[in-house]
Amino acid sequence: MIWKKFSGEVIGSSILEEVEKAIIRETEKGYRLKVCIGTDSQVKGGIIDFATVIVLLREHHGGFMYIHQEKNPQRMSIKERMLVEVQKSIETAYAICDLLDLYDVDLEVHADINTNPMFKSNKALNEAMGYILSMGFIFKAKPEAFASSTCADKMVH
Repeated sequence: MIWKKFSGEVIGSSILEEVEKAIIRETEKGYRLKVCIGTDSQVKGGIIDFATVIVLLREHHGGFMYIHQEKNPQRMSIKERMLVEVQKSIETAYAICDLLDLYDVDLEVHADINTNPMFKSNKALNEAMGYILSMGFIFKAKPEAFASSTCADKMVH
């Protein structure tokens, strides 16, 4: 899996090593960190562009993110696409959660799903919430899900 910094620079090491280096570097500077993971997607022609982000927030001091993008030629319903987004976020969270526990860094999984039933993405809300919570992660949906609805969104639009 290829991860990049926001600048577009490809990360040479594993994402686990990169996140650990960042945690050590930022905590040595005195920052309290929180990690938010989210995925967004955009249909472009017959291709779905997925972007997953790992956002490291420095309490009261902004943050930075790592991005993984992939394209999928498959057609899927809005609900299926929302659940694939959640699955990608959970896979990423699962890959780094032990590291975050080791350094006592809080983790949230953000879903780009609207809590308002007027929106199409709401159809996937209950399944997504159940999936994330059953994995033991803290769940945030729109409007609180900035990792997916703002950060990842920028990468696919």
